[in-house]
Amino acid sequence: MNKLVKKIAAVALSVVMVGGAFAGCSASNDGAKADKKSFKVGICQLVTHDALDAATKGFEDKLTELGEANGVTFEFDYQNASGDSTNCTTIANKFVSSNYDLILANATAPLQACATATAASKIPVIGTSVTDYGTALDIQMDPTGTTGINVTGTCDLAPLDKQAQQILDLFPNTKKVGAIYCSAEANSKYQVDGIKSALAEKGVDCEFYAFSDSNDISAVAKKAAAESDVIYIPTDNTAASNGAVIDSACTEANVPIIAGEEGIFNNTKAVSTLSISYYSIGQKAGEMAYDILVNGKDPATMNIAQTNELTYYYNADQATKFSANIPDGYQAYEAKAE
Repeated sequence: MNKLVKKIAAVALSVVMVGGAFAGCSASNDGAKADKKSFKVGICQLVTHDALDAATKGFEDKLTELGEANGVTFEFDYQNASGDSTNCTTIANKFVSSNYDLILANATAPLQACATATAASKIPVIGTSVTDYGTALDIQMDPTGTTGINVTGTCDLAPLDKQAQQILDLFPNTKKVGAIYCSAEANSKYQVDGIKSALAEKGVDCEFYAFSDSNDISAVAKKAAAESDVIYIPTDNTAASNGAVIDSACTEANVPIIAGEEGIFNNTKAVSTLSISYYSIGQKAGEMAYDILVNGKDPATMNIAQTNELTYYYNADQATKFSANIPDGYQAYEAKAE
C-alpha cells in the first residue's frame, strides 16, 4: 500500500471510530442530489499566478454557464493557500467540515490535501493544473485513466518529447540543458525526468537544478545559468511565482529560457513555450464538476482529461537576442488584454 493511500485510509478509519459523521453527511447528499438546484463549491488554489488563475476562471465560468442554462446555481468559496501546503490542508479541512458539495483543487499540493481530507466523507474532488495524478496521489494508474477514489480532474501536461525537441529546434547546437524546478513539487520532478530522458535520446545532457523553496531560487538559478547552454523550466508553481528572479539570473549569464507553460514564459521573458490553455482545462474541470453534481456521475470512474489545445509561442525580441531558429508554425506572442 502506498504512502498517500495509507494516510487516506487512516483518516477514514479515524472518522468511522468517532461515529462516521462525514460519511453520513455524504450519503444524505447522494440521495438528494437529483433534486438539488443549488450547490456549494470550495476552491483551493495553491498560489496566485496567471496559469492557475486562468484555470480557476475557466472552472467558474463553465459551471456558471451550465447552471444558468439549466436552472442550477453554484456558490463558490475561493481560498488561496499562498504557496503553503499547510494552508492547503487547513482550507481542505474547512471545506469538509462545512460539508461542501464539491471541491476544486487547483495544483498538486491542494489535490493532495483535498484527497486526504475527503477520504471519509467522499466529497468529490476535481483537480486541475495537475501534471500526473498517479505521481501526485502516489497510486498506480494510467495518466489518463481513473483514480478509483473520489478524485478526478484535468491534466496540464504538454508533451514532454515535443518540449525537448523544441529546445533543439530553436538552439540546434545545445549540449547541456539546465532544468530548474522546485523539489517540493512532485509533478515538476515528473516533467524534468521526462525531459532528461527525451534529451538523452538525442545525445544532449540535462542536469537538474532543484530549489526547496523560494529562498533558494536565486542561488540555484545563478548556478544553473552559469553551467548551461539553455534553461528549461517545467510547469512549476513556485518557479512561476518567482519568474523575475530566474529571469534576472539568466539575463546576467546571457542564457535563453524555454518555459513549460505560458505563465512562466511571460514571467521569465523566455524565448519560447509549448503551452496548453489553462482556461480550457479549467472549463473542462467545470464540465466534469457539473456531471458529478447534477448528473450524478462518480468521480472514481471518470478518466483524467487532457486538452488538445497546444500552441507554440515565441518572444520575438528574445528570439532575436539569442539568434533562435524559429520553425514554421510558431506564433509570435502578444500579451492578452486585461
